[in-house]
This record gives sequence, C-alpha cells and structure tokens, in this order.
Amino acid sequence: MPPHLSADRPAAQPPGRGTVDALITQTRRLRGDVDAVRRDVPGDGSDPQDRWQRALYDLALHQLNDLDEHLAQLRDGPAAPAAETAPAPVPAGEPQGESLLSRVGSAEWNLLTDVARWSGELYEILGRDPAAPPLTLDELPSLVHDEDRPLLTTMVTDCLVDAKRIDGEFRIVRPDGGVRTVHMMGEPVLDGDGGTASMWAVLRDVSALRRSQRAVSETHDSFQRRRHQAQTEHRLAVELQEAVLPPWRGTLRLPHQGRPTLDLAAHRLPPATRTPLGGDWYDTLELSDGETLLSVGDLTGHGVAAASGVAMLLGAVRGMAMAGTGPGPLLSWLNQLLDATAQPALGSAVCCRYRPTTRTLVWAQAGHPAPLLFRGGTGRRLDAPDGVLLGATTGASYGEAEVTLETGDVLLLHTAGLLPGDCGSPRPSEAGSGEEAAAVRRLLGLAPRLGAAATAQDCVRVVVEEFGEGAREDDACVLVARVEA
Repeated sequence: MPPHLSADRPAAQPPGRGTVDALITQTRRLRGDVDAVRRDVPGDGSDPQDRWQRALYDLALHQLNDLDEHLAQLRDGPAAPAAETAPAPVPAGEPQGESLLSRVGSAEWNLLTDVARWSGELYEILGRDPAAPPLTLDELPSLVHDEDRPLLTTMVTDCLVDAKRIDGEFRIVRPDGGVRTVHMMGEPVLDGDGGTASMWAVLRDVSALRRSQRAVSETHDSFQRRRHQAQTEHRLAVELQEAVLPPWRGTLRLPHQGRPTLDLAAHRLPPATRTPLGGDWYDTLELSDGETLLSVGDLTGHGVAAASGVAMLLGAVRGMAMAGTGPGPLLSWLNQLLDATAQPALGSAVCCRYRPTTRTLVWAQAGHPAPLLFRGGTGRRLDAPDGVLLGATTGASYGEAEVTLETGDVLLLHTAGLLPGDCGSPRPSEAGSGEEAAAVRRLLGLAPRLGAAATAQDCVRVVVEEFGEGAREDDACVLVARVEA
C-alpha cells in the first residue's frame, strides 16, 4: 500500500535495509536464547508451576516469531496482490491460515470512488477467495461475529467522522466456519480540504497469540490456586498438629506431677526442602498410676491427611495407655487400627512406660529406630524387641523389652528423619546398614556433651546444633527424658 498523508502527520519513511537486517539478527538471537531456556522446563505437565513457565516461554517465542516475520515484511516491502502470487507456504505442523506470513494484512477503502484494495495477506486472514473483489466498508461487518459488529461500527464511524485512529480487536467468521480474532489499526486519509478521502488499516490475526495468552493466564491461575491450596493445607496441618501434640518450645511439664521424676524436652526439626508437613509425632503423658508414657512415631503421607492420621493415632495411644495397656499390646491395637482404616497407611513407633518407683522403662517398637541411652559419658542403643511396621500385616504381635535407668541417665527417642540421608518415611529398621550405623555412631558421639548437660532442654539443644542444619528431606522429632534424683 503506498504511503498516505495521515490525519495529523505525514507517513514516516521506512528505515534502511541494513538497520532492519540488524534488528532481524538480534530478534533471531534472542529467540534462540529463549528457546534454549524453554527446553529446560519439564514438559510432562505434572507441576502447575512448570506448566505456567512453559506457557510463558511459548508465548514469548510466539511473539518473537511474529516480530521476526514483521521485520522481514518491512525489509522486503509490501506483498503482491493475492491474485498475482501463490499463497505463502504453511510451516510444517501449523494449520492452514496459521502461517506467520498470513497474520498481517492491509486494506484501503476510498470513500470518493468506493473502491477497496486488499493485500494478499488480508485475503489469507479472512479466508476469502483471492479472485473475489474486496469487501467495501458497508460489506465488511458481514464477516464479523454478531456480538462484535457494534464495536467495528463504532470504530469505523469514529475514524471517518471524527478522524480518530482505529485500534481494536474483533472476531471474524471465515467461510469455513472458523472464528479468528483480528486486531485492526487504521487512520483516515484527508484530502486537501481536510475532508476524509479514504481510510487505510492494518489487520493482524492474533488468534494464536490470544490462545497463548489464555494458556498463560489459565496456568497462572491454576498455579495460584494450587499454591493457595497448599498454603491452606499446610496451615491446617500445623494447627492440627499443634492442637494434639505437647508444646515443644521449652521443657515439657506434666500437669499433675508433684516432684518430677523425669525432666522432659522435645523439638521438631523442619525439612531443608519445601516438603509439606509430615506425619512425625512425639508425646508424653502422665498416667493415673503415676507412670509416664513416652512415644515417638512417624506416619506415611504429608499435609492434612498425615496430621489427621497422627491425631487419630495419638488419641488411640493416650486412651489405651490410660486404660493400662502395656507398650506391646498397645502397638498391636494400633496395627489393627491402621489395617482397618479406609485409607491404608504405614506407621512406625516406639512406645515406652516409665515406672518412677523402680526406675524401670518398659518399651516396644514397630519398625522404628530404638531409643538411645546415655550414661556416664557414653551411649548405646537399646536392644530392640520384635516388631514390624504398623499397618504392614494383619494380626502382628509386638514384643517388649525392659531396662532399669539410673539418676542422671539420658534417654533419647527420635524419628527416622533426624538421621542424615534418611527420607523419614516409615520402613523396616535396618540397624546393620552402613548409612544408619554411621548416623547412630554420630548420635552416640554426642555422649560427653549430653552427659555434661544440666537439663533435658540442654540435651535437645545439643542434638539440634548437630543435626538441625543438615540436608533433611523430611521433618523430624527428638524427645529427651533425663532421669531426676
């Protein structure tokens, strides 16, 4: 289309070919860089954030492709009329009408002669037969979607009557029934007396661009909903755990003890990653016969499901312990409880009853790391009685072990996630494995520092200083009981 005198300024002269070539080179280099980064984003669609990032990269590449082709058109000049040239080839994998070269077309409507001129690209965009005459301004609305015709009428009227620029989008319905979104920009061309002689416009098929933008918006919304849901679930899980677990900040106090027989302290260590809250727990409870219940454990799963499962287990543990059930039978009942739940789960646990009158500790375990006993500056792991994971098999029985404690002894119970390299999920205890044995030796190496500690809280602080900064994949709990005189 030849340049026109616009309503407010003369048309700008096109830039030199060398300048446009330099812009094309820069665009293609940037496109290659963006594509290289895009390929590193997982494309399996499993993560909402990955889908959102990939959609953004796709949109950026789409726009850079358009920019590359627009600059090429600027460098090469206007295309020949559609009747004089073959349609541009469609790149492999793109549907007809979606080629980059067919996305921008131009038109001029002469109001004095009622003659219209269309570029070949505009015929491609609108799906019209190149041999057919261009539509006049009065006929153009026949291609527009019913809902968008008033918009087009308003834009054209404002342009012709008030000399306003056209800048808007509307949908057109092609003869094959396909619907496209077209962005139209145009201006009136004035004659020597200041009257409107004609109107020219550039029309761009932005259908694919709008689809990409919708994909970005939808994946972003999905990611935001997923993140909000995760934050809500995490908050609920934390609130649920805090409601059922004893407070871990500071020394644990049993409510009805006169002179304390055990100095108790506990701590929860968060994961180093963004893993949701797991099913680790610890518990202490003063029983009606004067004994003290100590327990730690881990339930499979994360988030609200794991926290609600922990609440169920702790309610059962406390109820059976208050009824006088010993550690071994108590774990047997817990195993049946997990086996009967609607959503199967596995759990590990250590359950202990301490008798202050004889300083006797009776304990049982279900696939869980055994307690560590520190005395006189040295430490050892207690020999574990038989016991399988909770929920692993129907009708499992759990043995009991007994040990006599002395004044000043430190008993350390922990969940598996405390140990480096352990994911923290319940699994059969493998005391002989090299990794776990090394981790236990590291814990036992704290014996001199634990023996010198004045309180259970000081003992917990020593453990947290040693293990709190590790690359832990899951949360973990540590419970310390120090025998008082």
